[in-house]
Amino acid sequence: MNRRFGAFLCAGAMAVTMLTGCGGGGSDTAGEEDNQFVVGMECNYAPFNWLSSNQTDSSVALEGSGYADGYDVMIAQNIADQLGMELVIKQITWDSLLPSLQSGDVDAVIAGMTANETREESADFTTPYYDSQGMIMIVRKDSDQASYTDIQQFSGQNVVGQLGTNYDDVIDQIEGVNHVTPKDNYPEMVLALQNGDVDGITAEIAVAEGIVAANPDLTYITFDEGKGFEADTTVSIAMPEGSRDSDFFNQVQEALDNIDQDTRTQYMQKAVEIQPANEQ
Repeated sequence: MNRRFGAFLCAGAMAVTMLTGCGGGGSDTAGEEDNQFVVGMECNYAPFNWLSSNQTDSSVALEGSGYADGYDVMIAQNIADQLGMELVIKQITWDSLLPSLQSGDVDAVIAGMTANETREESADFTTPYYDSQGMIMIVRKDSDQASYTDIQQFSGQNVVGQLGTNYDDVIDQIEGVNHVTPKDNYPEMVLALQNGDVDGITAEIAVAEGIVAANPDLTYITFDEGKGFEADTTVSIAMPEGSRDSDFFNQVQEALDNIDQDTRTQYMQKAVEIQPANEQ
């Protein structure tokens, strides 16, 4: 449900400067003219974000039909509330998220995205708003892989990750692995695993818990200390390249800082609880 809030004024700014300092990353941002905070996400990465036909107290209506829901939506709504802006969610495929930011179609990307050197070339990132505390692997529950404790045990086996993500990049840390062509989303990867086309799916625990809950034939495994993947598992908000010193970037960062750890934990617990099984 899109909600409109009161006028948002930058500290010490008048109406003219609202257009350049308050409305988004720059002078040609997506929602500045009507006081909207326009956020892009793929709506296919539960519990961070998903598309649903059901409205909840945390969902946001999408243009056309359906609702975006999940942890990212809750974080985005909290920030929008603090800014006094209306939250608008745009459903965008993963590979198009940063281009949509560059083109000004959205003001920010809040989509379970990890900042890295490549992405930093085309976007400015806030501090992390979630840390999944390590990568794990989703496997078939009745498989030999269900007892693995070392990523190197997957040597010679078929492992898949999501296209354009760190969860695909890390697979090559397994010596001799058959790095399967990445899939666009987790539902495709789950189907490949269930069909026996792959032996493991890289993921983070928050995502894996939802997938396993919806698919009793699957489980996830963690790895012994020093035997797992080396990777950054934090996620941050992406904003337009060159906006880091802008008023709006600083206001979004301040709003994010105001969301304490207890609230963030509660959001994730709620997202895991309400994610629809058919969205996994």
